[in-house]
Amino acid sequence: MRDSRETGTGVPLLEASDLSKDFAGVHALRHVSVSVGAGEVLCLLGDNGAGKSTLIKLLSGVFTPSSGKISVRGEGVRFTSPRSALDAGIATVYQDLAMVPMMPLVRNFFLGREPVKGRGIFRRIDWAAAAEIAEKELSRVTVSMRDPFQPVETLSGGERQSVAIARAVYFGASVLILDEPTSALGVREAGHVLRHIVNARAQGLGVIFISHNVAHAWLVGDRFAVLKRGTCVGTYTRDEVTREELQTLMAGGADIDELGRELEDLRRG
Repeated sequence: MRDSRETGTGVPLLEASDLSKDFAGVHALRHVSVSVGAGEVLCLLGDNGAGKSTLIKLLSGVFTPSSGKISVRGEGVRFTSPRSALDAGIATVYQDLAMVPMMPLVRNFFLGREPVKGRGIFRRIDWAAAAEIAEKELSRVTVSMRDPFQPVETLSGGERQSVAIARAVYFGASVLILDEPTSALGVREAGHVLRHIVNARAQGLGVIFISHNVAHAWLVGDRFAVLKRGTCVGTYTRDEVTREELQTLMAGGADIDELGRELEDLRRG
C-alpha cells in the first residue's frame, strides 16, 4: 500500500487554523487552532459539549468549516467528504467503529477494498489473500484471529478498536483521529488500545486522541489541547502542565470550585 507518512520535515501533518463552525447562528466552535506532527500524539480533551465532536468532524470531512483553514503537510485543503479526507491520509476511528457486527472480520477489515484476482467476468475477490493480509496486519497490533471469517461481534471491544486502527494504518493513513477509543473499555482492554497509539506514533504517524479521560491521555500524550464551550482554552506540552492541572482546566476551574463549595454546603445541611 502507499505510504503517505512524512517525518523530519518540521511541517505538521495536519493543521487547523482559526476554525469556526456555526449551525443556524449557534457557535459550535470558535477560532480553534490545533496541529499534529509526524510521530506525535495530540490529546484533545474536553467535557461533553466542549466542541470535540464538531472539531473532529471538520478535520475528517464530515462538516465544512464556517471559517478558518485546514492544511495537510503545509498545503491548504478543503475536504468535501470523509472520502476526500481519507484520500489525504486522514483516517478517523469513531466510537461506533463503522463495522458490521455480523459480517466476518476479514470483510470488515477491507470493507469493499478487498484484493481481487482474475480478469473480466472471471474477476473475483481473492479471499485467501484477503485472509492472509488481515491476519498479518492484525498480528502487528496483537489481535490473534481464531478464524478470519469469524463475525466481528465475537471480538471484544478492545479487539474491535485494534482492527479499526490496523485497517486505517494498512490503507495508508498518515494521521489517525481516535474518537474516545477507551471510553467503554475495561482497564486491560484500554491498555491494549493505548499501546496501539504508542506504536502508531513510533511508526511516524500523527495521532489525535480525543478523550475526556485525563489519566489515559496523560499516559500517551505529547501535547494536550483543552476545549471548553467551543473554544480552545490552551495547548500544552507535558513540560508545561501537570495531569492535575489538565483535569482542572477540563472541568472548568472556577466552575468546579464553585460546585465543590455548593456540595459541601449541602453536606453540612
